[in-house]
Amino acid sequence: MQAAPLPASPPDSLPPRPVWTWDVFCQVIDNFGDVGVCWRLCADLAALGHTVRLWLDDRQVLHWMAPGTLEGNWPGIAVRHWSQASDPATLATLSPAQVWIESFGCDLPAAFVAARTQAQVAPDRPPVWINLEYLSAEGFVERCHRLPSPVMSGPAKGWTKHFFYPGFTPRTGGLLREPGLLHQRSAFGPGQRRQWLQSHGMQDRGEMLVSLFCYASAPADRLLAQLRALDTPVHLLVTAGQAQGLVEQALARTGQAPGQLRISYLPLLAQTEFDALLWSCDLNFVRGEDSLVRALWAGRPFVWQIYPQDDGAHRAKLDAFLETLDAPPEVRAWHAQWNGLAPWDAHFALPLCASQPPASGPVEGWPAWAQALPPHLAQQSDLRSQLCDFVQTAAAPDQAKKKR
Repeated sequence: MQAAPLPASPPDSLPPRPVWTWDVFCQVIDNFGDVGVCWRLCADLAALGHTVRLWLDDRQVLHWMAPGTLEGNWPGIAVRHWSQASDPATLATLSPAQVWIESFGCDLPAAFVAARTQAQVAPDRPPVWINLEYLSAEGFVERCHRLPSPVMSGPAKGWTKHFFYPGFTPRTGGLLREPGLLHQRSAFGPGQRRQWLQSHGMQDRGEMLVSLFCYASAPADRLLAQLRALDTPVHLLVTAGQAQGLVEQALARTGQAPGQLRISYLPLLAQTEFDALLWSCDLNFVRGEDSLVRALWAGRPFVWQIYPQDDGAHRAKLDAFLETLDAPPEVRAWHAQWNGLAPWDAHFALPLCASQPPASGPVEGWPAWAQALPPHLAQQSDLRSQLCDFVQTAAAPDQAKKKR
């Protein structure tokens, strides 16, 4: 994969675009990835002047993910509890939204749909109703992206939902990417890395930095053994939650001294802090959807732990991802063993000099692949922009036809 140039920085002033009110619904399952994606989307929309209502069944996660949000300190975004969407008194105080998003397979509360169908000011102009799906590189994504799904029963009978699939190719909905993100990341140098470490009570001793964010099924004990055996000093930054529990359990079982491996445990990080973590590290172990996308934009080597499914469907999803992005053999091998899809082989080398370019000659292999991904993926329009374009067309179909 050849590296493409970075997209130009966004201009100081963009042409005016329509702004709408969005109702975004999200149910927090167990690992916060769903709300992480939805929050980033809401923040991106609000930054453009849209008004967003984020409906969550567990709002407390935003205390650490987006500090100040629940206190109303994020302009353009109001966070409401899921139960309020079924309360007629609450809905009576809110103006109807032009866009409804049901994220990741959640169904809108029936009482909300019933109340809103009666409250629509223009019944012939129903809201643009979007089913925002999970991220995947599998072939069905391109086939199903933007497909309509007529509502066949209930108070919204006759209306239409549309499937919207994030993805890695031009025939999909793209990835979340805020304006200027790649330039902000490119400006994050050694000085910013030292400052970030110091802000979390750590000193930069020149070690290779590795972050660990994983599910409870990750083979963390094998990773620790491999890092411990290296000649290179490594500083492992362990995220709060399941990753910390795995590392503590592994150290308790082995009772071995870390050797040249230094381990630090991080608190729960706000999304901006998590981005800085990925930018600071030479290698990132990430999990789920939101952190995968942020690892891609970081331009550092990464290993992705895909959410494991009982029927083994995650294998095809992982293979499709690696194939679509033309991953080198060593990247595929590490992903297979980290996800329990191949026997562990400690001879597979880790790219621990990833962010330290050689004194001469080009960067090659895994590091070069990771560095080429951000400009390559940035050639396609981002998810927020594609959603807005779709809403603009769907909300004014007659005008769109005239333009065509």
